[in-house]
Amino acid sequence: MTNQDTKQIRQGEELNEANLLAFLRENLDLKSGEIKTLQFPAGSSNLTYLIKIDDAEFVLRRPPFGNKVKSAHDMKREFDVLEKLSKVYKPAPKPLVYSADENVIGSEFYLMERRTGLIIRGKSPQILEESKDLQRQVCVLFIENLVELHLLDYKKIDLSKLGKPEGYATRQVEGWTKRYFNAKTDAHAELETTIEWLNQNIPVESGAALVHNDYKFDNVMLNPENLTEITAILDWEMTTVGDPLMDLGTTLGYWMSREVGAEMLSMPFNPRVLMENISRRELVEIYEEKSGKNVSNILFYYVFGTFKIAVIAQQIYFRFARGFTKDKRFAAFNHFVNALGKIALKAIETEKI
Repeated sequence: MTNQDTKQIRQGEELNEANLLAFLRENLDLKSGEIKTLQFPAGSSNLTYLIKIDDAEFVLRRPPFGNKVKSAHDMKREFDVLEKLSKVYKPAPKPLVYSADENVIGSEFYLMERRTGLIIRGKSPQILEESKDLQRQVCVLFIENLVELHLLDYKKIDLSKLGKPEGYATRQVEGWTKRYFNAKTDAHAELETTIEWLNQNIPVESGAALVHNDYKFDNVMLNPENLTEITAILDWEMTTVGDPLMDLGTTLGYWMSREVGAEMLSMPFNPRVLMENISRRELVEIYEEKSGKNVSNILFYYVFGTFKIAVIAQQIYFRFARGFTKDKRFAAFNHFVNALGKIALKAIETEKI
């Protein structure tokens, strides 16, 4: 249940091993040796592979096949972020080499160090299932680490050019609205009503910080011997400088509650036992305590986060529906988009997260 397990590469997503080995021999200090490539199958956006050359292990990241939004899968940008961030933020893996040459594997890509640990997706280790105290500790760690990221001096580590804090919320709402309609395959009435509400209720920015933009347990690697220790944070593709409450809103959007039913609670983004026992409101209270920040207008940020996740799912479903990926996991994402729209609209109507 480490979720670090690799599998044979999905059909149609193979790498050109000969080209890759030649590139790595030229760009890294590697001995001659055979190359073996496997895939980390759990991700649903950028593709992630395990590269083995003799005793050395690396992780390779490349954009998905059939990518419609290049800006969301910019490997050079992700590489540059990690190069600077890994020097000051321990959970960020160190990147090693980037290539823009599509002749190597058919797309741009980068290689980074391999971190090991436990990624909890859905079902949790028994020790977490049985201990309310440990559940609370893990949630505090989870939010505390997000606060640590938000408190980093992004200017000092030369990441201020990543984004423009002014007008960030407006650009995010308008940008994700455009992405939804560009990838639309079916009508989702509740989601489209939510889109109207978001565009009419954009708040003034609460501040500026380095934001992960996809922070969930699915991207958090824990020490299996000590679940209150983070060994890595993964998937930095959407990192930018912006309103930290927008980041928190995305995290809350992934956090399902009991009333949405077993199907949504079983989505593999977070440990189900945590979502069943710790509420979104409690996560907000932890964030307020650790950051000292006022989070009174959390409804907008939560609704935005839920909407954004729906759009991400819609973009993935679009790729599946158009035949750009044959990954059968994505066949039901259309239903997922619809369910998230209903969850977001209910929050608006009840004014509760």
